[in-house]
Amino acid sequence: MSDVPVALVTGGATGIGAACCCRLAGEGFAVAVHYRSSGEKAEKLAAGLDGAFVLRADLAVPEEIDALIVQLKERAGRVDVLVNNAGANVNAPMLAMKIGDYDAVAQLARGTWYLTKLVLRRFMLRRGRGRIINLSSVVGHTGNPGQIPYTMAKAGLDAFTKSLAQELAGRDILVNSVAPGLIDTDMSAELPDEVRDRILERVPQGRMGSPDEVADVVAFLATRASYVNGSVLHVNGGMYGG
Repeated sequence: MSDVPVALVTGGATGIGAACCCRLAGEGFAVAVHYRSSGEKAEKLAAGLDGAFVLRADLAVPEEIDALIVQLKERAGRVDVLVNNAGANVNAPMLAMKIGDYDAVAQLARGTWYLTKLVLRRFMLRRGRGRIINLSSVVGHTGNPGQIPYTMAKAGLDAFTKSLAQELAGRDILVNSVAPGLIDTDMSAELPDEVRDRILERVPQGRMGSPDEVADVVAFLATRASYVNGSVLHVNGGMYGG
């Protein structure tokens, strides 16, 4: 087994995930760049990072997560840091949303739970250490009209963080959330202009954040935050303080 620590970043091909991959690679991690549909972007990103490799899986499908774990075992033999970044969103009012829209978000939330369970069982618990970092969202705390399944999933992710940290008490496996505010990504670009402007009015710094600003906090939790556990770190320019 290599002495190089390994970080798995889900949804790592674009946006905040890609920034996390770059930042963790700079910290000396071999990064497993997970993707579902952005294969070309994932390959290009990994090609520019020492020791990085790509893994594809639809996290809504348990069998594909099983296969991803097998590949991780073969390619790296370890996972020291898991960054649960992959997310799904549907922008629609409550009364216009279909069950399938809700299920698309909920199934990915279930996949985050299942992937984390397998990473713990196959890698972290055997090594006796690890870091799990969940990317939630400020809207899981404030709410946001037109994003009810997304806000439910993100609020649940923070509850997952707190509960899992307590379950793993006494072990050197720390679990934390990073809750970004309005960040300049493809997902925020999909918001209607009036929604984005309404959110910006609530940000004291008066601007969107960058993916790199979120990745800095993720890297801190992955490498230096030895006494931070079960916490939600807000990265939102003062929009919400928790």
